Amino acid sequence: MRDIRCPIEGVTYHPEDRARRYFASGAWERRTVGDALRATAARCPQRAALITDEGSLSFQELDQRSERLGAALLRLGLRPSDRAIFQMGTTLETAVALLACYKAGIVPVCTLPQHRELEIGQLARQTRARGYFVQADFGSFDLVAFAGAMLATDGTLAHLIVARGDAGAHAAMQALIDAMPLDEATALLARQGPGCEDVLSFQLSGGTTGMPKIIPRFHAEYLGHALACARRYQMEEEERIIWSLPLLHNAAQVYVLIPVVAIGVSAVLMPRVDVPRMLTLIERHRVTRAMSIGPIAPQIMAYDRLADHDLSSLRLFITMSAAERLEAHLRVPCSNLFGITEGLLLGSPASAPAQARHHTQGFSGCPDDELRLLRPGAEEPVAPGEAGELCFRGPATLPGFFDAPQANASAFTSDGFYRSGDMMTARVVDGQTCYAFEGRLRDNINRGGEKIGCEEVEAQVGAHPAIAEARLVAMPDPFYGEKGCLFVILRPGHAAPTVPELAAFLTGRGLAKYKCPERIESIEAFPVTKVGKLDKAALRQTVATMLNQEAEQAREQDDDQH
Repeated sequence: MRDIRCPIEGVTYHPEDRARRYFASGAWERRTVGDALRATAARCPQRAALITDEGSLSFQELDQRSERLGAALLRLGLRPSDRAIFQMGTTLETAVALLACYKAGIVPVCTLPQHRELEIGQLARQTRARGYFVQADFGSFDLVAFAGAMLATDGTLAHLIVARGDAGAHAAMQALIDAMPLDEATALLARQGPGCEDVLSFQLSGGTTGMPKIIPRFHAEYLGHALACARRYQMEEEERIIWSLPLLHNAAQVYVLIPVVAIGVSAVLMPRVDVPRMLTLIERHRVTRAMSIGPIAPQIMAYDRLADHDLSSLRLFITMSAAERLEAHLRVPCSNLFGITEGLLLGSPASAPAQARHHTQGFSGCPDDELRLLRPGAEEPVAPGEAGELCFRGPATLPGFFDAPQANASAFTSDGFYRSGDMMTARVVDGQTCYAFEGRLRDNINRGGEKIGCEEVEAQVGAHPAIAEARLVAMPDPFYGEKGCLFVILRPGHAAPTVPELAAFLTGRGLAKYKCPERIESIEAFPVTKVGKLDKAALRQTVATMLNQEAEQAREQDDDQH
């Protein structure tokens, strides 16, 4: 018997036979996220669930506030299965609002505060959202006025809920909570709450160009997905996690918010990346687990006052890459990870061999996940040891993008494996098959017909003593078509190597000379897209602009000489 109480047109649901199999194996939880929070709050009501510089919430407080807000949203006029745009930061209010929606069956559309008319307009139209949550004090941009204008122009947006500031004529989030008695809220949500196979949230794909596709995630599968990941990392109930990136990201949900709700771990939340503050909070709150998705690891490796901080509580620091160098710098066990919103998480616990933690992205924590490495554009497996496109199928694999039949037609193999677009090799470490990231199918430079894999070069550059982190992008060249420009974040007290110096270093490590970068630019921080991913398109535009300016200056000098 399916537990889908609020079906949404345009959502592809997991087939019934597969759902039965995943429930039977334990890969899915037969409960909602709201159920999980209520159970944890009953078990450990006074334990700190979320900790910030502004204050903390116990599990009982988190449960009761989200209960009252969830019911208030239904009384306001939102309905189970309605979608709600979210533009909020990493705050207690964001966590309460998300969990309130999860309890009420309202589906957050996990956008970011940095999104503007193009993204919000498109996402509101595509999802037919009726609700809209904003954080009034996020930066200098007036999100309340912006959201009000979007409501005035969109045909379906009807309810604007404002947190952390003046709501004006709209609904103030705290006022909604205050006006809803807890007993009434509990009774209302008991009658109208979602089923465990209903949609939990709309996450956005991590594409770096164009509008992101929409990925429905479901209560039962998302709980199972996050708990399998936590078990793989050997996470225990008394632990504390720290998080300083957007709370609306898929990574924040599966690595932080859902483990808090379902296990009872505590999370220290930071509104923005601030490495010295992060290290201070790790020491103060005896944080056991930290994570770098994006800019944190290179900033830590460039930080020259590490000895000022007591990091002895840390059991594991997980990062997208460079775990070996980060571990040497932090003197804390570090592990590479791989995560994709479409439904696969790879990683290794602190107890895993260094070969697995440092030189692969690890393995899945879910026994039901099926992984294949296929030749790009085909369904033929690659030979052992050969790089292939990572394709996967399992309990957390999306069954289809929302309302996107054309994208779905090309996203899967004929037997339902999702094509990730990421190249991996399989390596067996102490009997465990792990997967090493080798690059993305389209992250290449075509230098006169010779393809250069950017990640391959970046991995070698990362060993240079002056360089904390590096990203290689294509720059236009009149002869070869493209050459490589390397953007680098330097370690404190170091100067960037010259192009010949870096070439000598890389060829000395065995890299082919034609793959060596032919331009080097220092940068303080890498740009990111509005979904928080590295923005290589912006780096390519930066170097193209530099080349155009240099060409113009050369022309002006030539004119002056004549």
